[in-house]
Amino acid sequence: MARVLIDSPLPQLDRLFDYAIPEHLAEDVVRGARVRVPLRTAGRMVDALVVELGTEDSADRPLSEVDDVVSSVSVLPPRLYDLARRVADRAAGSASDILRLVIPKRMVRAEKAALAAGSPAAPVIESEALRVADEITATYPGLVDALEKSERMAVEAVPRLTVLPDGTTVGGWARLLAASAALTLARGRSAIIVVPDHRDQAQVVAALADLVPDGGVVQTDARQSGPSRYAGYLRILADAPVVVVGNRSAVYAPAHDVGLVAIWDDGDPLLSEPLSPGVHARDAALVRQEIEGAALVFAGHTRTTDVERLVSIGWLREIVSERRVTPRIVLSAHREGESRGERVPSSAFAAAREAVTQGPVLVQVARPGYAPTLVCTRCRHPARCAHCAGPLHAKRPRATPVCGWCGRAANDWACSECAGDTLRMTSSGSERTADELGRAFPGVRIIVADGDHPVLHVDDRPALVVATRGAEPIAAAGYRAVILLDGDRMLQAEDLRIAESCLRWWSNAAALAAAGAPVHLVGVGGTIARAFATWTQPAYARAELAERAPLRMPPTVRVAAIEGASRGVESSLAALRSAVPQLDATAVLGPVPTDAGMRALVRFDYALGPRVTETLRAAVVADALSARKAAKGRPPTPRNTLRVRVDVPDLNL
Repeated sequence: MARVLIDSPLPQLDRLFDYAIPEHLAEDVVRGARVRVPLRTAGRMVDALVVELGTEDSADRPLSEVDDVVSSVSVLPPRLYDLARRVADRAAGSASDILRLVIPKRMVRAEKAALAAGSPAAPVIESEALRVADEITATYPGLVDALEKSERMAVEAVPRLTVLPDGTTVGGWARLLAASAALTLARGRSAIIVVPDHRDQAQVVAALADLVPDGGVVQTDARQSGPSRYAGYLRILADAPVVVVGNRSAVYAPAHDVGLVAIWDDGDPLLSEPLSPGVHARDAALVRQEIEGAALVFAGHTRTTDVERLVSIGWLREIVSERRVTPRIVLSAHREGESRGERVPSSAFAAAREAVTQGPVLVQVARPGYAPTLVCTRCRHPARCAHCAGPLHAKRPRATPVCGWCGRAANDWACSECAGDTLRMTSSGSERTADELGRAFPGVRIIVADGDHPVLHVDDRPALVVATRGAEPIAAAGYRAVILLDGDRMLQAEDLRIAESCLRWWSNAAALAAAGAPVHLVGVGGTIARAFATWTQPAYARAELAERAPLRMPPTVRVAAIEGASRGVESSLAALRSAVPQLDATAVLGPVPTDAGMRALVRFDYALGPRVTETLRAAVVADALSARKAAKGRPPTPRNTLRVRVDVPDLNL
């Protein structure tokens, strides 16, 4: 008998089903294999993964038989299923949704090549590489000991750049995580390094190049081709230690005997999975550490309130470098007599003019494009698309406005408030800023780095690099000055976490500066500016956490969002109040009407998490069965489907 997990998004199928194994497939049906089985309710064949093998109970009714074996290669080891099941249960989701993110589609040629190559040998770390790794980690007292004892850590990365032996410049954090992984590999255990995007991944891989031998590092991300990703996954499954470097789904990589899971910059939203069940890599890593007992590292130039909460309760150990390095932060404001309309105060402008003669200068802006927002010249009302009410923006000077939602050109635009027909630019994106600086710095090379113009590295020649937050290239010897613009505009975003996000953006940019180079934060004051200027980000996270606690805002509590038809939302809330009487009157916010029906938010303490998620998951399954019955076999519409997301990052949905 085979117990299988069916690959289906239907919540009612998120359990193990028993199937008989026909005699001609007995040798091929192994634990973790891909099979096809009949789904009695749908009358069709579906894909499934074998989770367990057992003996058929003769007292039970006859079982349906496994129809076919897609591949006898075991792609679902027990440790991966256990992790997926635990993470899904914590998020009131389906294990199959987790596994769909982790296990690549089968590629026959890649599978045959891996089988022909046989089991890989365990990589051997050279003595010189070990010496270098020891030197790097030695600057963080207690780190090596914590790695060996498999402790949980919050590491405050030193904001500096490092030049590798091959001349490549990477962040010092990448060198630190690479050294930690090399030491873990030397002990015969695997290491997993999770980073937000390909830019960070490239830095880590470069830092690993002279520490870990060829074949000892496997990259995994969505940009890889199907065969490449599947071949890498098969290498991860081998019984030989390996260093896995990848994006958010890499946290689930079923590597052999994992001794380290490290996450860089956990505040980056790219580490939050948008697909169901929407689990953040940080939460998955915490569950994995609890199951497997590997060392766990959260590293960053700043500290999120989520990590600070874990530090405050003693769940994470703080690790700080003995060589404290702080950038030279300057809080720039407009002097008396200067126009507030000028984006760059005279002090920052003078610093940029002096620094650009020596090398590259970084200018960080809030948004890409030319003019991200437009308003009516007469009444200053925001310009909106006549078709979908989306915001209009301009791609270049005197260009026809274009809708940011539907992409339609607004050729005959008229203001809905005053009927005016002329527009005014009220913001400057990366391209407009580059134009303005090009006129202010004639003869200086201008480089734009944003989503449409990706740039990973710049040389050491004089240049003005205008980059959006998070898209800053690495300068060969560091930037001679860093100018942080639009800080006041960034802080105006309607987001509970916008302050800590801004602090993270500014800190990551400041870490790209050369030693002693000035970093000018323009037009920002208050506690966040002081925390940045004094480089005391953990203290700022503690203060934020203290302010949120009496308001019961995340992460001091967990939050679940329930959305769907009004009947489904109301019934789920009723079930929740009955099953978890500890929820007080302020726990439920809403429900309120939305485009998808109704939505409610539920705030609950961490200790109540298992009961809340179990109840919500049962409500989702009951609603799905009810909706399917009401639809008489037809798939229910999204509006009628109850959806639950647990651990939403904030209340601004």
